[in-house]
Amino acid sequence: MNGSIQMGRVYGVPLRMHWSVPVLVVLLAYGLGRDTLPAWIPGLSPTVYTLAAAVGAVLLMASLLVHEIAHAATALRKQISVQDVTLWAMGGMTRMDRATSARAAFLVAVSGPLASLVIGGIALGAGIGVAAAAHRSVPGALLIWLGWANLLLGAFNLLPASPLDGGRVLQALLWWRTGDRDRADRAAGRGGQVVGVLLVLGGWLAFARGVPGGLWLALVGLFMALTAGAERQRAVIGSALRGVRLGDAMSSPVATGSDWLAVDRFIDEVALQSRHSVLPLLDFDGRLSGLVSLRRLTSVPAERRAEVRVRDVAVPLSQVTTGSPDELVNDALDHLRSGAAGVRVVVVDGGRPVGIVTGGDITRLVQRRQMAGGSRAA
Repeated sequence: MNGSIQMGRVYGVPLRMHWSVPVLVVLLAYGLGRDTLPAWIPGLSPTVYTLAAAVGAVLLMASLLVHEIAHAATALRKQISVQDVTLWAMGGMTRMDRATSARAAFLVAVSGPLASLVIGGIALGAGIGVAAAAHRSVPGALLIWLGWANLLLGAFNLLPASPLDGGRVLQALLWWRTGDRDRADRAAGRGGQVVGVLLVLGGWLAFARGVPGGLWLALVGLFMALTAGAERQRAVIGSALRGVRLGDAMSSPVATGSDWLAVDRFIDEVALQSRHSVLPLLDFDGRLSGLVSLRRLTSVPAERRAEVRVRDVAVPLSQVTTGSPDELVNDALDHLRSGAAGVRVVVVDGGRPVGIVTGGDITRLVQRRQMAGGSRAA
């Protein structure tokens, strides 16, 4: 995710924090120290409330991290590759490859909410015990607050709507029952859109009635609706492209250029002669070394184009998605890497690029197959 920094690794998986996390911590601490703690344990100094609220907000973010690590750990146990775990304002996100079975998808999806419910139960029980031993204690109040927050988080995440974990659980169950993953994805996405719209309406009504938290709920609902809509669209595309191979979808021949060329020479000799907006690059041995877009080329100031090499402004091979002509399009799309913007898969045969699949290619292919299906149905 753009705007995030790496904090470390767990099980070899990079842990990242988005810039919005400190903002969320401040907002949580403000509400906890200004309203919740003074109501539960009145009479303490502002300094005590501030420090306790900061500790509580950090603990909640730590529990969110545990929630996401549970997803990652379960995925790794099921031989599912995990790219990274990122904390951000909406909670957390674990990027991973798609599960190859409904059982694996179910276990990965349910592990996060279960971790939150376990943390919530332990924290709530400990808080009640501390409060019973020491009346109106700050640690007891913080543990009770943390416990309820995690229980609510776990319960909310189990709502049967994508992109929530409950939507993933629903998708896995429908996949297991019907044997059709794309159909299950569409159903979960539809549920996410419905729940998202309801949250937007409910949050906006609450905000209009003077409840500040309603605005946050509306934003969460908007994020859910948009994400679920995108996932549903991906499921539609996946269904339309079932059985199609990269060799049938690619644009070929594809123009290539040497990565050691200066930008001005590359533009004159390669880019201006090509009909593609993204061009594969070759190293001295004639093998694929990266991708460069026309946008990146034109971003180089004219006075520097003679001294800047194309490879210096290109997307490196480590961030390029490649596939063989016989590989299924859906499998390649599942492994799209985050470094290259948009849908771009370079088709490679014997280490050399023979074609490229772009978002435009995918769109045209889906439209043609849908039209052909409609004609046959008629």
